[in-house]
Amino acid sequence: MSRHDHALPPLGGGGHDRQAELRARHDWWDQIAADPATRVLIVGHGRVAVHDGARVRMLTPAAAAGYAAREPGATRILLGRDAQGPVAAIGMPEVPDDLTGTPARTVGPVLDPTTAGLVVHALGLDNWHRTHPCCARCGAETDVVAAGHSRRCPVCRAQHFPRTDPAVIMLITDHEDRALLGHSPAWAEGRYSTLAGFVEPGESLEDAVRREVAEESAIEVGEVDYAGSQPWPFPSSLMLGFFGRALTTQIQVDNEEVTAARWFTRQELSELCRTGEIIVPVGVSISRWLIDCWHGGELTGDWADW
Repeated sequence: MSRHDHALPPLGGGGHDRQAELRARHDWWDQIAADPATRVLIVGHGRVAVHDGARVRMLTPAAAAGYAAREPGATRILLGRDAQGPVAAIGMPEVPDDLTGTPARTVGPVLDPTTAGLVVHALGLDNWHRTHPCCARCGAETDVVAAGHSRRCPVCRAQHFPRTDPAVIMLITDHEDRALLGHSPAWAEGRYSTLAGFVEPGESLEDAVRREVAEESAIEVGEVDYAGSQPWPFPSSLMLGFFGRALTTQIQVDNEEVTAARWFTRQELSELCRTGEIIVPVGVSISRWLIDCWHGGELTGDWADW
């Protein structure tokens, strides 16, 4: 199996129609609320309402509006339409206790692709509204417009759009096709993953891959190939996955973002994961997807706080 045999990365294909054409309508909520098939999910501060432990709780528009009425800071967001009908979300400072708010990082690995796409869409917008309530130009409090996809300043009329931070994440291989994985100081002993970092202003994605790998491991990278992307609204990233080919193999970590790094053959990684000496990310993360694409087999013992 080659690295190109895998489908899209997890969360990489949400499957719902975002219906951007409805965002200009001031009565968009009334329109979808009139459809008996409409469902509304409740999110807040990185959590989503669930029931039965792992299934996302979907409310009727009337029930969801009841919760929104109790919270002045609630934001109504149009997500669009999936195969079952219209879908919206209400973002709140916190998910109400009786709706069992669960961290999206916990429930994410067990969601189907369409539901996962709806959840990350809602969380990304909710996070942005919660952290960007004021105009960056004049400081006035802004109004939510475009069905939750924009904010407008009532004073200077500036329009603001959701923030997305591009970050590159890369599986680097050498001339022996070994994979370079690193360990962050924030992780428990034995946890290894692909290298990653944010794109800087004025920088191409390929140059960001080469710079980040060089900064964190002193490895020089030549050829860089795009692999796929994954929305990561924790709080506002877009992960851009790449495969890269190393020009050098001598590792020297920066001891800040990466405190250990090493080259792994497929056989070594399989055995170390089996014994628990090395732990790789959970399957929902694009880092694990990149590793699986390279490895081509089955790896066990992943760490789950994605």
